[in-house]
Amino acid sequence: MIILAIETSCDETAVAIVEFKKNKAKVLANVISSQVKAHSKYGGVVPALAARMHLKNMAPVLRRAFKQAGKHTPSASQPTPLKRGIRCIASQSVSLKKGVHFDKNKIDYIAVTKGPGLIPALMVGVGAAKALAYSLNKPLVGVNHLEGHIYANWLTEFEKSIKSKVYKVSKDCKAENDFKLWKPEFPILCLTVSGGHTQLVLMKKDLNYKIIGETVDDAAGEAFDKVAKLLKLSYPGGPLIEKIAKKGDRNKFKFTRPMINSKDYNFSFSGLKTAVLYEVRGFYNGRNEAVPRSYGDYNIQYKADIAASFQQAVIDVLISKTVRAAKKHKVKNVILGGGVSANKELQKQLKEVINKEIPNTKYQIPISNLSTDNALMIAIAAHYNIIGGKKIGSWQSVKADANLKLR
Repeated sequence: MIILAIETSCDETAVAIVEFKKNKAKVLANVISSQVKAHSKYGGVVPALAARMHLKNMAPVLRRAFKQAGKHTPSASQPTPLKRGIRCIASQSVSLKKGVHFDKNKIDYIAVTKGPGLIPALMVGVGAAKALAYSLNKPLVGVNHLEGHIYANWLTEFEKSIKSKVYKVSKDCKAENDFKLWKPEFPILCLTVSGGHTQLVLMKKDLNYKIIGETVDDAAGEAFDKVAKLLKLSYPGGPLIEKIAKKGDRNKFKFTRPMINSKDYNFSFSGLKTAVLYEVRGFYNGRNEAVPRSYGDYNIQYKADIAASFQQAVIDVLISKTVRAAKKHKVKNVILGGGVSANKELQKQLKEVINKEIPNTKYQIPISNLSTDNALMIAIAAHYNIIGGKKIGSWQSVKADANLKLR
């Protein structure tokens, strides 16, 4: 089974082509075109700009993906004239050079992120996937973006020991690697942490989801970005907060841990963000200065201490809720998903607490570079939807939904 997957839920234009056989996944192509530079000057993702850039990038990313896949399928004998489908995407036809083309007939399914996400961005990806499904006469699989983050964990170790990479649109992909697909024991508890979502999801079997906790206001990733902005750090803020926090004292500022003692498993990070705001402006702990200190007065160590203290507050809340839920539901595995799951300090501390408090529970994180948005995770989720008997339709069956729920 070969799946071509497209991901455009936010600011990454991504395409992957993956061959699934038995309990293995061979990555034929994996291309990501990032928009970080375009959005960094605004301090966050601008939906209309993201959509325009997806439109601009879609055809080149598809071209690159087919070129990569062609290198790993030398038996192909004809170019891939996706003329009708690509015209619908970018008003141009695509024919690949001799020797690097990919046989269109090898594709069995087209998959695409249908939500949640930014609706202008989602519509570009869904439109491209529909065009390809119609052009190639292939079934179209709509995938929940959060489901993709969860199933990124199912792609485990290499058959060949070659380091995992994310390949930009300007680079070739050496993706001739066979991955093993995970065979987990259920129930599983997944902590999904990203810029738009913070959820605890209980799975009793494949494709079975029960949200037992979620954020009531800001997501953890959103809080990271907003605190980075307060500290005059660039976008995206999460990795920069993590970087400077390594040089800071995580106990320097006693920031609040919102809802850490609540009886449910919900999260809240708005109050924590506000606590950092008051500290940065010089009003925290009753100082109430008449004029907030200028950013120029903040030395590097001060920012590092703020970052470390804030990060630790977020980690404390995430770990407390996750471990308590894991104990109650007696899960066999705890897994991480979403962009914030790439945070090394979160990974490390969660592992330590699980090993100490629930040693019989296994702990799993995605392969490096599969935490952030990518089309490879969408292909994996689509694969399990297909073999799990989920209803798969024609090119007309999938619609973009910015508020799509995980069911």
